[in-house]
Order: sequence, then structure tokens, then C-alpha cells
Amino acid sequence: MLYDMGAAELKGYASAQHDPSDFDAFWSETISDARTHPLDLRLEEVASPLETIRVYDLGFRGYGGELIRAWLRLPAAAPDHGAAVVQFHGYARGRGEPTENLLWASAGFVHVEVDTRGQGWGTTRGSTPDLAARSGSTPGFVTLGIRERDTYYYRRLFTDAVRAVEAARSLANVDAARLGLYGLSQGGATALASAALAPSVQALVARVPFLSDISRAVRITDAAPYSELAGYFAHYRHEAARIESDVLPYFDGVNFARRASPAALFVAALMDRVCPPSTVYAAFNAYRGPKQLVAREFNGHEAGGVDDELLAIEHFRTHLLG
Repeated sequence: MLYDMGAAELKGYASAQHDPSDFDAFWSETISDARTHPLDLRLEEVASPLETIRVYDLGFRGYGGELIRAWLRLPAAAPDHGAAVVQFHGYARGRGEPTENLLWASAGFVHVEVDTRGQGWGTTRGSTPDLAARSGSTPGFVTLGIRERDTYYYRRLFTDAVRAVEAARSLANVDAARLGLYGLSQGGATALASAALAPSVQALVARVPFLSDISRAVRITDAAPYSELAGYFAHYRHEAARIESDVLPYFDGVNFARRASPAALFVAALMDRVCPPSTVYAAFNAYRGPKQLVAREFNGHEAGGVDDELLAIEHFRTHLLG
């Protein structure tokens, strides 16, 4: 059912999410600290039965100098310095297996599929541990380390993503001037954050992005993963106001959208209870670069499925291949 704002309200909706005065300084320091560690790029071809795609196990150093894994997939006939798509995954998903997720390389792009630290218990497996010590949290990752912005899980994940972009740029097969970011749900949030934090990205696709307008989302949906955050606030009720004011704004997609400029395609689903449509519009309406939004009126979190993937291919061909 349609449970959120109507179409006219969505188009004019502006989030009340505040923009911390030291947002840029916090992220500049975070990324600068990560860059004190060499990328330490590792690349090893993987034996596979594929005849039209070559797959490589890619490693690089992310937050804290920790090793992050990814797959690099190349069309067998790929030219040197090709256009690249860096993909980030949704909640619970990892990079999976080398013979999965062949769409982007099959469409002619260099494909960098980034593993998600500590995740990979959903439909695909993961290979990258999250080495940070756990403190009080609810099951899942939305509340992991949430008491302070410095220890929050998404500080590590978004830093890994920026380093993934830097790793992609350093590959001999990639044209650094033709780089796109892609993600769905948590992956959409990560792609949006990377578009703001990593310079010189040309295109972005954020499908039903998570972690935008967080304070609104946690109050209008009881679906996971936002329910994990509500559960934490119910238990640690004395910390809720401080966390909403002093921690979450540094990771909110609305504040990243205010700083991002690549040509962007957003997808919202008007029956989505996981990432409410108004929260997606909040990020879209705040986005400063060229942008378009496709709304799926009768869909939930799956949004447009394969139709969204076809739109994403068209978007990247337009903005990366000219």
C-alpha cells in the first residue's frame, strides 16, 4: 500500500536533517588517515569456466589499513583504459562468487564489485572481516559502534568505498576519467557517500538508497534494518537524542547529496517499507549535480528490478561512453 507522502509532496519535500558544521573536516580527516596506508593493490586472476569475461581477485587497503576484497571483471575483448562501474552491495550481501554478477562486464564495462566488510550472510557470501571490536548494539550493523561517530560501522564502510574508487582508478584497464558508482539500498547509500567523498567520479546510480533522512525513516517504518535502530533507541533510550544529533548526521545521505555532483540516477519505490520513498526523495531533492529520479509506484524495496538495471546501463553509457 502507499503509506508515505503523495507524489506532489514528495517532489517538494526537504529533509530537516541538519548539516554539521564540521562534516567536511570529519570526513577529510577520516579519508586522509586512510590514505596514510598504501593501497597495496593485489591482483590475481581467478580460474573460471567463463569464456567472455576474465575475473581477478582484487585486494586493497581500506579503513585502518585493513585488507578489503573485491572482484575485478573484464570483458574478454575489453580495450585498455575502459569505462568502469564500481558496485557496492546491499545489507547482508558480500561480493559472492567470481562467476556471479556478470551483468556489468557483459555490458562492456570494467566491473569492480566491492566486498562489504563483516557482511555476507544474505544471498551472497563475503570475504572481508570487520576487525573493530563490538560494543553494545542490536543484531545487525546499523547500530554497530553507534555511540560515537569515530567508532560507527559506516565510517569504516564508506572509507572502504572511497579507497575502492582509488583502487579502481589505479588499474591499468580503467580510464580514470570514465568512472561510475552503482548500488542498491545499503549499496546506494555507499555509492552516494562515495560520490561526495571521492573526487572526479562521472556518474552515479543510487537505487532505493538506505540511510537517507534517517530520523524520519526510523519513525515511519518498522522494517529492518531501520527496526534495528529503533530497537537500540528503545533499549538505550537515554542516548537516542544525542546519537540523532551528534552521530547519524555524519552518515546521512542527505548531507552527502548536498556535496555530490556526478550525473545521477535515483530510483524510489513508493510502496517501499525498507527505504521509505520520502527518504529517497530527501536525498534526491538535496542533490546538487545533474539528476533524474524514476519512481516505481507499485513496487516495494525490489523497485524496478531488471528494468532499473537496464536504465542504469543506459545511464552509464550516456555519461561514461558519451
